[in-house]
Amino acid sequence: MTERVLSARALNRALLARQGLLERARAPIPRMLERMGGLQAQYAPSMYIGLWSRLEGFERGALTRALEARRVIQGTLMRSTIHLVSAADYWPLAIAIRDVRRESWLRATRRELSPAEMEAAAGRVRAALAGGGTLRRKEIDVLIGKPAARGVGLWVDLVRAPPSGTWERRRADLYALAEDWIEPVEITPGDAAERLVRRYLGAFGPASAKDVASFTGLPPAELSLTLGRLELRRFRSEDGQELLDLPRAPLPEPDTPAPARFIGTWDASLLVHTRRTGVLPEEHRPRIFHVKAPQSYPTFLVDGAVAGTWRYEQGAIDLSPFGRLDAATRRELGAEAERLAAFHA
Repeated sequence: MTERVLSARALNRALLARQGLLERARAPIPRMLERMGGLQAQYAPSMYIGLWSRLEGFERGALTRALEARRVIQGTLMRSTIHLVSAADYWPLAIAIRDVRRESWLRATRRELSPAEMEAAAGRVRAALAGGGTLRRKEIDVLIGKPAARGVGLWVDLVRAPPSGTWERRRADLYALAEDWIEPVEITPGDAAERLVRRYLGAFGPASAKDVASFTGLPPAELSLTLGRLELRRFRSEDGQELLDLPRAPLPEPDTPAPARFIGTWDASLLVHTRRTGVLPEEHRPRIFHVKAPQSYPTFLVDGAVAGTWRYEQGAIDLSPFGRLDAATRRELGAEAERLAAFHA
């Protein structure tokens, strides 16, 4: 049977639908995060803006309360970056990537510290945090030394504890022991890897195996085994690349209208693992990600693609479009910008 070919526009609409950027969802915050495959959270306000763009009636306080109630968790996960995930997803995702993250860190540091030394450092951190305590990053540096502190989270699972890492206190530098913060679950590494791959394809598919590897960090052999255990749909891109997807995942028609949307820094819909979707046109990529701005910029979408950057300044949203916008688009963006300004206030 010939595999269906998906155009770039079809892949664009699939990603927007799954990311909640075609239509704001009415869903609990944890469920939305699972649908999105987690939310990158290196800059705390981006979590709030990301959910505001995707959830109907979202209020800033709702996310802070969800963090305090431990319904959602901030931790260093995929690609060793801070992610916001549901409580149900935290342990499976942490377990899925634990070994590969450790190996990557040891390679990068040229074994400056041995696994045994890192285990010992992790033991000291675990003892200091046991019983529900918290430590700031500077305190961990003093406790075990800066070289070990940079990688100790790979040997002892740590979460960011509110009020740090929130809209109100943006620096995410207060750590708690994950096993005290949220009850551990029993799951095999293989089952954990399946959960991670399902989350990726559900949030960003249809995607190539290379894209899955880019997001998850799973090594080729493990990823191949994991994909082989899943029931998958298979498509082709216009350039002939095989694309994998979950059964019954959304595939809107390519001509589905896409509303204007504002997204924050580091939004995963713009990263390299989604290049096939055209959300960030290649001619604009150097304007969003470059060495002088490694954190990227807040952007706005027009017809499903980045069309400029924005910033909040003096009570209003200032737009910097990359090209001419027609009158209808300016009106739509203006109305959305007023709502975003009110969200900031």
